[in-house]
Amino acid sequence: MSNDIDYLLVLSTCPGSISAKKMAQELVSDKLAACVNIIPNVNSYFSWVGKVDTANEHMLVIKTTKNCYDALEKRIKKLHPYELPEIIAVPIHTGFAEYLNWINNNTK
Repeated sequence: MSNDIDYLLVLSTCPGSISAKKMAQELVSDKLAACVNIIPNVNSYFSWVGKVDTANEHMLVIKTTKNCYDALEKRIKKLHPYELPEIIAVPIHTGFAEYLNWINNNTK
């Protein structure tokens, strides 16, 4: 089912469960996200300061709307312990209409 509202999946990684849970709780409580899934034990390999580095991280999968994105990005940057946090928004083009409506009703 197509949607008229622009829905997003926003991805962000965190160094541990404490920061991941804090961000998830605040984003949902403040209605910047309808839902945040935390996927533990993500093995990340990345280029940082001219070398390949690795980290065991937690992936946040954040369901929100395009209208909430700017405020959500600001909040993640404020709460995030990394100097350069991963914040990537992926548009949701289609989905179960009732679920998309639920996202809309649970974000501001």
